[in-house]
Amino acid sequence: MPKAKSSAEDPERLVDPVGVDEDGSFDRVFRPARLGEFVGQEKHKQNLAVYVAAALKRGEPLDHILLSGPPGLGKTTLAHILAEEMGTTLHVTSGPALEHKGVLTGILTRLEPCDVLFIDEIHRMNITVEEALYPAIEDFRIDVMMGDGAFAESIPLNLKPFTLVGATTRTGLLSKPLQERFGVSLRLDFYPVEDLTLIVERSARLLGAPCDPEGAQSLARRARGTPRVANRLVRRARDFADVHGDGTITLAIVDLACERLEIDEFGLDVMDRRLLSVVIDFYDGGPVGIETLSAALAEPRDTLEDVYEPYLLQQGFLARTPRGRVATKKAYALLGKLAPEREPTPQGTLF
Repeated sequence: MPKAKSSAEDPERLVDPVGVDEDGSFDRVFRPARLGEFVGQEKHKQNLAVYVAAALKRGEPLDHILLSGPPGLGKTTLAHILAEEMGTTLHVTSGPALEHKGVLTGILTRLEPCDVLFIDEIHRMNITVEEALYPAIEDFRIDVMMGDGAFAESIPLNLKPFTLVGATTRTGLLSKPLQERFGVSLRLDFYPVEDLTLIVERSARLLGAPCDPEGAQSLARRARGTPRVANRLVRRARDFADVHGDGTITLAIVDLACERLEIDEFGLDVMDRRLLSVVIDFYDGGPVGIETLSAALAEPRDTLEDVYEPYLLQQGFLARTPRGRVATKKAYALLGKLAPEREPTPQGTLF
């Protein structure tokens, strides 16, 4: 079996919500600046508007906010918007970047009153840094060690009141003490086609590429419920519109682009279909364990769980059982295969 590229080896996978854009300027072009411009997540957006208005009225920082959900749904964008709405500065870092307590201390001491500190992948902080963060977010204080050996002493350093916004795709990996220190916890969900259509139309306008309603809706259906994927599809459709059309993103152009990119009407690409094919052809439809799938596909377990599975599960192509992953009848139909009438045999292992 030829070795498949992992997401780390193939950052150009168009429908990968984790991948990095080839040009970071596109993020700035597409990113809305205010809550009123943010499309989707209506309940969360309305609640955040109340929290912001209340904080501004009292002259206090926002309560600490935890944003969770699959990648590409707007967690970073919301952090930028909250800082903009509060009229303060956003400071951005990530869990892996906070290698030791000194790095965290340096960031915290630079914060001004009501500033927003955004920590992406907050579940990946090491335990020492996490424990140092507790007094900072509870009491706006951090303990700094001065001196060495027998002369070392811990000196409390007061911080200016700030707002911590943490983002995670793996809520289960967050420690309970850290979760409990967030006053607001929001879980972002996949976007419906209606909201993604509005996002596609807005992004096309920002790129100066006319997009007809049928083309916008077709792109939205293929965007896997994820704005980041929708924006990438818009850029690629624009390329095909410029070369094979008159610059307008039409339904015919979208069909041509997605056919060439091997993205089907559900937004599944070659790797998604390969995963389903492995479950069906190699393991009789499952159950098959995640470690077995990881070996068969030459993909890290985390990539399968964070990138591929959420959308396949949400769309009903794959099911999780206590014994492993199982392909559904919908997956068989997608691949043009006949679903077995009997219960799939339990091949593969969980570990």
